[in-house]
Amino acid sequence: MNAAGHVWRWAALIALVIIADQLTKWAVLETPAFNALACLDPSIRCGRIELSSVFDLTMLWNRGISFGTFQSSGIMRWILVLVTTGIAIGFAYWLMRAERWFTALSLSLVIGGAVGNLIDRVRFGAVVDFLDFSGPWFGTYIGGVAVGFPWVFNIADAAITVGALLLFLDQFLMSRSKPDERNPA
Repeated sequence: MNAAGHVWRWAALIALVIIADQLTKWAVLETPAFNALACLDPSIRCGRIELSSVFDLTMLWNRGISFGTFQSSGIMRWILVLVTTGIAIGFAYWLMRAERWFTALSLSLVIGGAVGNLIDRVRFGAVVDFLDFSGPWFGTYIGGVAVGFPWVFNIADAAITVGALLLFLDQFLMSRSKPDERNPA
């Protein structure tokens, strides 16, 4: 049986990503220290909870896409909604025809993350980001090279990134393996 034959397994993974993403975002939105709904107004600063020298919870509204690129509002918000919906539908179609479990796993992570962020964009016009690993290194240069991780992200972003990396590995490295090694299921 091919990977698509396990459709409920992949649907469950997609649902798990969406639920984990939305529950963590709900917790952020309900935490008074973040001032989340008020700071939808760009003139009002969102809150931050310092947890360690490496990791903080920093509430940001991302009006763009991955890592804050293509910041938009107004009609661009709805264009992003349509594009994201189209990509998710296209990936779901691909998922239903996937022959390798690794392909299905990768697509499920991307779809779950895309839908998680899509929910925010429709509800608020922006995506809730809060995981901040910038640590003390952000803005530091060693040998002329910037170090640190300046982006604030969420569970959906992590799922999309991991899924995309796995999909890249699957399509460009694993697709060369023998057919019987591709699908352990």
